Amino acid sequence: MHFKFKQFSINQDKTAMKVGTDGVLLGAWTPLDLMPESILDIGAGTGLIALQLAQRSSAFQIDALEIDEHAYEQAVDNFEQSPWRDRLFCYHAALDELVEEAKAEQEEVGESNCYDLIVCNPPFYSEDFKTNDVARDLARFQDALPFEELVEAADLLLSDEGILAVIIPFKEEERFIALCAQNQLFPYKITRVKGNPTTAIVRSLLAFSRNTLAKIPTNELVIEKDRHQYTPEYSALTRDFYLKMD
Repeated sequence: MHFKFKQFSINQDKTAMKVGTDGVLLGAWTPLDLMPESILDIGAGTGLIALQLAQRSSAFQIDALEIDEHAYEQAVDNFEQSPWRDRLFCYHAALDELVEEAKAEQEEVGESNCYDLIVCNPPFYSEDFKTNDVARDLARFQDALPFEELVEAADLLLSDEGILAVIIPFKEEERFIALCAQNQLFPYKITRVKGNPTTAIVRSLLAFSRNTLAKIPTNELVIEKDRHQYTPEYSALTRDFYLKMD
């Protein structure tokens, strides 16, 4: 199970969740205009998004957090085989462990390690049913990482000028923006994604900062014009990664 991108490869034989459009979109879309020096990828999976951000940025510290043991091992392996192995590090831990560590550090020395950019492709299936694949359920169901926990962690771990970037179902957009506002995080950029021109919006790419903007840059991204015929906008966004997207 091997997925080859232009500048790196992803082995994914050990993980429940494989390379998918959501991850590639978030890794390619996440705003880097504030030149982050430190990045945190929450729920790294194969390490795809962290690797994309290593390719796109000059950040000297790119940390990834992964709770699943097999996915953690896979991410470490993918990092080690990449051109940016010296900048990438994966923690085998839950988000609440990182948060508790940061709180303890704050109490002890008055400050904690903060990140200029936090990214997350969170588990977001909130339906009542689950499959028989425990690892896949853990990777994708919302109870593995509630939005509330993610936003509160971002508030604690983001630097003053930091950015939080996520991809979530469009139907959850309003609730997620309201949750962020409760933690003094406000929309910085919004892109709504649809599969083709005639389908409904399915995903929201959202970026947040601690500053309120008078006008929030908002647009719509359509992936395909027809089956396997990608729009110029989607091609432009992903061509630095996909082999056949020139």
